[in-house]
Amino acid sequence: MTAPVIPSIVLDGQEMLAVINATLWASMRVGGLFMVSPLFGTRSVPRRVKAMLVMSVAFAMAPLAGPPPPLPGIDPLTILTVARELLIGVAMGFVLRLAFEAGALAGELVAQGTGLSFAVLADPLRGTNAGVVGQWFYLSFSLLFLAMNGHLMLIELLADSWKAVPLASAWAPNAENLRAIPEFAGQLFMVGLQIALPVVLAMLVINLAFGVMSRAAPSLNPIQLGLPASLLVGLILMAALSTQLLSPVQALFDNAFNVALGWLG
Repeated sequence: MTAPVIPSIVLDGQEMLAVINATLWASMRVGGLFMVSPLFGTRSVPRRVKAMLVMSVAFAMAPLAGPPPPLPGIDPLTILTVARELLIGVAMGFVLRLAFEAGALAGELVAQGTGLSFAVLADPLRGTNAGVVGQWFYLSFSLLFLAMNGHLMLIELLADSWKAVPLASAWAPNAENLRAIPEFAGQLFMVGLQIALPVVLAMLVINLAFGVMSRAAPSLNPIQLGLPASLLVGLILMAALSTQLLSPVQALFDNAFNVALGWLG
């Protein structure tokens, strides 16, 4: 009985260097995106995990980025190309990060109406001290983002960005395309206000009612009863609002991905 023949694997040094070169060039845009993107770019994710994730995605998507530019070494053209790749990745991640800030804004508005603005804790997702209501909305946006396969849409966004602007192509941002990012930043205030408006109006009516009661019957001390009642009604309204977040959040994320890709031209 003859032993099975094991096929030999030949490693070509030139091919390995070409793969490493393509992976490093692709990691510029991927790293810029993951550095500021929601969820993956937060401080709660260790840096080693980020680096491993960036290099894994860059290695898998390097063929989609096109042939790397034939640059001989470190020269002004190389530096400008690296800066361009980082700019594209950071800009796309920044647009997606803005969509999550709409949830944080809605939470702050709701906290002001319900009397929970004094409850502040360290937010590991944003790296700052924020209100618990704002953290709840931010976490809700994160769960909806994952439920809608937003992490897969990030990969698709990277692939589409390389179709629009390959590595070796000559591209520079223009004023008309860059205007889309601040316009989207203005839209997030409107979306955050629309999400928080039902709770804010309801709490305004309740606070006005207790204000009238305090003027009509001050001996009942309605202000002392007003804070617990506002907290209870606010929590009930937030629970009811959580069932209605899917539609506006999905529209916001779709708009964010369109803006993140559309500004490339």
